[in-house]
Amino acid sequence: MSPAGDATKGRLAIIAGSGLLPSYVADAARLAGENPFIIALKNEADRSWQDFDHAMIGVGDFAALARLLDTNAVDRVVMSGGVKRRPDWREVRPTWKTLAKIPGVIRTLLSGGDDTVLRMVIELIEVNGRRVVGAQEIAPDLLATVGPLGSVVPNADDLRDIAKAGEAADALGRLDVGQGAVAVGGRIVALEGVEGTDSMLERVAGLRAAGRISARRKGVLVKLCKPQQDIRADLPSMGISTVENASRAGLAGVAVEAGRALVLERDAVIKAANDAGLFVCGIDRGLPSWGLE
Repeated sequence: MSPAGDATKGRLAIIAGSGLLPSYVADAARLAGENPFIIALKNEADRSWQDFDHAMIGVGDFAALARLLDTNAVDRVVMSGGVKRRPDWREVRPTWKTLAKIPGVIRTLLSGGDDTVLRMVIELIEVNGRRVVGAQEIAPDLLATVGPLGSVVPNADDLRDIAKAGEAADALGRLDVGQGAVAVGGRIVALEGVEGTDSMLERVAGLRAAGRISARRKGVLVKLCKPQQDIRADLPSMGISTVENASRAGLAGVAVEAGRALVLERDAVIKAANDAGLFVCGIDRGLPSWGLE
């Protein structure tokens, strides 16, 4: 049985896409005495929710979402996990109330950039007085901190690549395209698009194997929060697969934004990075040398 939680406040709902993040948030909420209600996204959520009260809806079914939030007396919502596919226009089902208050809902959901869409979704959820909270508010231990996480530290060449990839990731984020960039020997060799980080790293590995990237220089992956991003949704994240794919791509390490990026399976990530001889570190764009010198 789930804990009853605090009777003086409404219930927490977790909208769950793919990956580990929804599970971490749900477990952290339960440990804090919450009784979270899980709303799994059809064809996206890939975890079992049998130990939690849960329901499943289509990605664009805001009418069903509104009913579930009302029925379960939800006052706070966390959006967590990946969503690989935009809904078809026939799958978008807003309520009449949201259509009246927020014009252009369907057009924005189908054609807007990721950050634009997420802002719209937050607005749709909050239009009835509920509050969207970030996953980091429920599970703050997931946030990256400044400095190396493991025993491997970036060298001078790595710091130059971090600076170069950081500039590229920042510019990419301003365009609302992606959150990551790879620099090798001071040259940008890959930018993250809709394919995601792991697929980008696979592309880097292929370029390396084809001789398009120097075999002598390692390089760095940097992931930053978009400058204009609402940090309540889609914070950059990394896990074991990031370390494994960075290693296959021949990189020296991975740097993510401290305080605005999530590290999943932290202990396992540190072990995998140490075993592979890679660094994993948190960086701060507001500090000289990203806080690493």
